[in-house]
Amino acid sequence: MNETDGSPRFPLGDCHTHLDKYAPDEMPGIIQRAQEAGVGYIVTAGTTLDSSRACIQMTKDYDIMYAGVGIHPMEANEPVDDEVYATLEELAKSSPKVICISEVGLDFLPASPDHAIQYQVFRQHIRLAKSLRLPIIFHSRESHPQVFQTLREEQAGDVGGAMHYFQADEATAREAIDCGFFISFARPLLRLPELEEAAKNIPLDNIVLETDAAPQPFKKYRHNWTEPRHVQAVAQKLADLKGISLEEVTQATSKNLTRLLGLEHLAAPR
Repeated sequence: MNETDGSPRFPLGDCHTHLDKYAPDEMPGIIQRAQEAGVGYIVTAGTTLDSSRACIQMTKDYDIMYAGVGIHPMEANEPVDDEVYATLEELAKSSPKVICISEVGLDFLPASPDHAIQYQVFRQHIRLAKSLRLPIIFHSRESHPQVFQTLREEQAGDVGGAMHYFQADEATAREAIDCGFFISFARPLLRLPELEEAAKNIPLDNIVLETDAAPQPFKKYRHNWTEPRHVQAVAQKLADLKGISLEEVTQATSKNLTRLLGLEHLAAPR
């Protein structure tokens, strides 16, 4: 532990947020609270072309921020044609701080967009990720078998990535790992006993951490909204479940994430 502030000596990383959804005047406080909790780098993920642009702009405003570009499956209302693909490619190449293709995937809730369009959009993002050698942070809801099949068919393991906001069982985690992806735990680990059991058995070498932080006006109090600072609580819970120190978890997950994202220099002790 860092003797001066009680935070881990190795920096924590948050591999998935939606901080572009916050009001600009919120950001200085969010960043400060994250840094006080030991967070050294944050990835904010695009959900549309405009959102991806906003994420890239945030990386220019805050050193701690990195970006993913992509179209969320819940926003996949039209196929990715040549023009949209070219725009995504241009955005991904526009800054060295674009370090992943995110948030992409499949979502088969009843109100989700047409499945055929989602498949096409997802495959085009995988194609882009492979052409640019960028990892993929993917979303899967009620669609795990279909996502894994798509990842295998498209050989997405060539670039790898992470299964975002993991809430499934150990067998699902091991299938994602077999596809070449990390398991990304977030705050559900703090409240779901079945997820705790899975986390106990998933090797630390296959785990990264996130918060999926975004505004949560449905919560009564603002201080309860998820922010990147909460990644420390996720790390502590994982440490407790595995019977190891917070320091071991922060060092391992930071090593995993920085290697995945090409940010190895950020894994050094503070």
